[in-house]
Formats: sequence, structure tokens, C-alpha cells
Amino acid sequence: MAVTVTENAAREVHAIVKQQDLDLEKIHLRVGVKGGGCSGFSYLLDMTESKNDNDEVWEYSYTFQPAAAKAEESSGEGGVATAAGGEGEGEAFLLRVICDPKSYLYLNGTEIDFKDEIMGRGFVFSNPNATSSCGCGSSFSV
Repeated sequence: MAVTVTENAAREVHAIVKQQDLDLEKIHLRVGVKGGGCSGFSYLLDMTESKNDNDEVWEYSYTFQPAAAKAEESSGEGGVATAAGGEGEGEAFLLRVICDPKSYLYLNGTEIDFKDEIMGRGFVFSNPNATSSCGCGSSFSV
């Protein structure tokens, strides 16, 4: 089973890539695990241009629609709002996810999402292989 990435997570990865001015054609999202954390294993996420020959690779294609233009008030009675501009073509983004074979044993079937909530923001792992996880969700046990 693949390691999947939700559209919210892909949108955040895309924003990070653009913010750090990384090459969209060369960059990979490396996912993995390492020993440690309060539950036994910790999740790893990294942007990298290097890929090993034995890495698992998945490619996901996304098209992000441009943000809606800000509404402008018309000059008529009642302050009716009208949209400025129209919807254009979305920006295509090819996300390459890579994982080393040892980490894949623990991550197969995992979904990576991104949450931006009042209590915090960050990547969230939904791992069907985890028997328990810590309260913050950054470590797990199998």
C-alpha cells in the first residue's frame, strides 16, 4: 500500500517549496521513521533532491485553483459585493513522495494530512500500523 498525501498536505508542501525557492522538478518529499519519541518511533518529513535506488516512490498530481479575488463593494444601494476577476487555470504540482524500505515497513498505508487549527498547525499522520501514538501525534508504537 502507498503512503498517500491529502490535498491539504500537498498544498502546504507546495507552499514550502515555493517559499524556500526549491526546484519543483528535482524536489522529493522524504517520509520515514526513526527510533525515539515518547511512543517508540518518530515520524520524519524532509524535502530533498537525493533519492536512493531502493527507495519506494509515489507520484501524486494536484492542481491548485488560484485564490478567489477579493470581493469589492459595488457603488449601488445596499452594498452588494461582487467578485473581482474570474477563476483562471489552476497551477499543476507533481509531488514525489519517497520512503526508505525499513521505514516503509512501518508506514505502508499511512495518510499524511495537514491541519491548521486553533490549537496548532502541522502535518498529521494516520497510520494503520500504529497500535498507539503519543498525544501530540509525532510518535507511535507498533
